[in-house]
Amino acid sequence: MKTRQINKRMNRSRQWLLLSFFIIAFGAANAQAPVQLNLRDALKYALEANQNARKAKLDVENSEYQIDEVRARALPQINGTAGMTYNPLLQKSALPNIFGANPNPNETILIAFGQKWNANAGLSLSQNLFDKSVFTGLSAARATREFYKLSAQLTEEQVIEQVATGYYQVLVQRQQIGVIDSTIRNTQRVQRILQGQFENGLAKKIDVDRIAVNISNLESRRQQLLNGVALLENQLKFYMGMPINTPIKIPDAEINAIQPQAVAMSQGINVENRLEYRVLESQENLLGYQRESFRNEYYPSLSLSSNYSYQGLGNSVPLFKGQSKGVNWVDAASVSLNLRIPIFNGGATKARVKQADISIQKLNEDKANASLALNLAFENAKTQINNSIVTLNAQSKNVQLAQEVYSNTQNNYNNGLATLTDLLNAETSLTEANNNYSSALLNYRVAEIQLIKSQGGLKSLIN
Repeated sequence: MKTRQINKRMNRSRQWLLLSFFIIAFGAANAQAPVQLNLRDALKYALEANQNARKAKLDVENSEYQIDEVRARALPQINGTAGMTYNPLLQKSALPNIFGANPNPNETILIAFGQKWNANAGLSLSQNLFDKSVFTGLSAARATREFYKLSAQLTEEQVIEQVATGYYQVLVQRQQIGVIDSTIRNTQRVQRILQGQFENGLAKKIDVDRIAVNISNLESRRQQLLNGVALLENQLKFYMGMPINTPIKIPDAEINAIQPQAVAMSQGINVENRLEYRVLESQENLLGYQRESFRNEYYPSLSLSSNYSYQGLGNSVPLFKGQSKGVNWVDAASVSLNLRIPIFNGGATKARVKQADISIQKLNEDKANASLALNLAFENAKTQINNSIVTLNAQSKNVQLAQEVYSNTQNNYNNGLATLTDLLNAETSLTEANNNYSSALLNYRVAEIQLIKSQGGLKSLIN
């Protein structure tokens, strides 16, 4: 009985060990399961995880605190002070002896003034009544908030462009692998046929060796493309802000859903609606406030201040002691109205204003350059799109021709007028033509992203 119980326990232990092993193995398999990524999911992930996009959002949040900081200058400033001083040796002053019952003005005596202990506590309040720089600073802080909001939107567009372009570059590279795979399969079929013919004395060994070298080169090229896909996927994950060791799986592109559309060469854009240009305009607005803040140095400022203090003096520690202990407590208060009028500072304010004018002029040159660059990017995008459509039309004709050649060769092969090698070559040409057409469609999509960017509509890729 004991032996059976021991065996049952051992069997149960083995079962638990096996179950634990499968649970761990299943968990590890799930941990390494690739993340399914379509373009929209990749873009949404990037806008949340990309470090540049997150920093831009933090800049927007930080601008609210900048406004609070400037607003604080218009509010009352209250400060409290407290202190205690001990004077082991009191400062003595030399005075003529005119005191006492026998004064002698020609005699000098030394008298110590003050007490050894001095405790004080005070409260001060100040309020700006008129300071033009405060109101200018508040307006500048609000303009800074708008600048950071525009910059955050521009950063998001840049992230969308990088991720979308990288996404389609992966698909283009994978499409090229598909072309290589189909070529390798067809070449291997030809190799098997040539090997059989060689064994039957119907083919030369040099032909067999030549096709073996061809297959080896194709496989080497395929490995290079696979390495290229891995590099592009890592680059895509970097743009997204995703951990590089996270496995991803990108579904095959829906080629039929791509509808190429030509762009009229007469079509134009409104540069002032582009975020790049609006950011520069926001910078110009900020420089205007900076110039105004320098000019505010010419204006007077008016403030109100008040102070209250309570002081204890004595030759013993004054805390919690009164006059009976040799400590005297007195208080004092004051209220003042302060007017500051700038008169002359050596021309420093004028120099700062002139420097601000130069900064604004330089920014106007940047705006003109940005306008040219944005128009150039749009024109280039239009040209690239139209060139892609020309390529697509050529690839479409190649597909039709390859289909006709394959159909004719197949018909001739069935009638004994063409060899199997001819049929396989025609099939390879048709496969390559179809794959090249698919690659051209994906390249069109890459060019389309640049067109959408030049039109300022990259956010539409998420919707």
